[in-house]
Amino acid sequence: MLDLQPRLDGEPEILPGRKLAARVAGAYAALGQSFVTQQVEALPLNFDGIEGDYHAGPTRRSGSREPWYKRGTIMRNERQLSIVAPDELAVIAGRMGLAEVRPEWLGANLLLDGIPHLSMLPAGTLLFFKGGVTIKVDAQNGPCRDAGRAIAEGAGMANVQEGSLLFPKVAKRLRGLVGWVEKPGTVLPGEEISVRVPEQWIYRP
Repeated sequence: MLDLQPRLDGEPEILPGRKLAARVAGAYAALGQSFVTQQVEALPLNFDGIEGDYHAGPTRRSGSREPWYKRGTIMRNERQLSIVAPDELAVIAGRMGLAEVRPEWLGANLLLDGIPHLSMLPAGTLLFFKGGVTIKVDAQNGPCRDAGRAIAEGAGMANVQEGSLLFPKVAKRLRGLVGWVEKPGTVLPGEEISVRVPEQWIYRP
């Protein structure tokens, strides 16, 4: 909707919201004791995320990403789902000297095709799946050494420790997004998605 009100002095420039289209290129779940996922034919989602998944639940324990809390503090789980893009995984693979980086190695749940610079989608972006599911983007997913180790092991790198340290350096702002289930249902590979990007602004008081 067009904003007809004049901008105040010093008010940040506001970029209007927009809509994009995407497709589910792959669905994955971590149903074991590891965050590494496996490809599945369908992804049933409820308000806790993926039932039985490594990251499922309404709450989670804080870690290194939340230094303002004592590690292990119970907090809301806004990281129910990990979302990645094939073009960004290809860039990471190239920077690591690998033939590929698979979504499973990163613990991804959704591989989405068709969204330029997926990792740059802002918080609050809504993903409306044709089958009825809605996922809300919480934030960009920062790369960590654990995922780097899983990549190094999965790709058969000779020096796993080197790979685990390299990944956080080369995957910054390319590792995808985390989000949570706003409206439950089942996501299917090949499903179409309507992406609603909210208004954006840079806050500079």
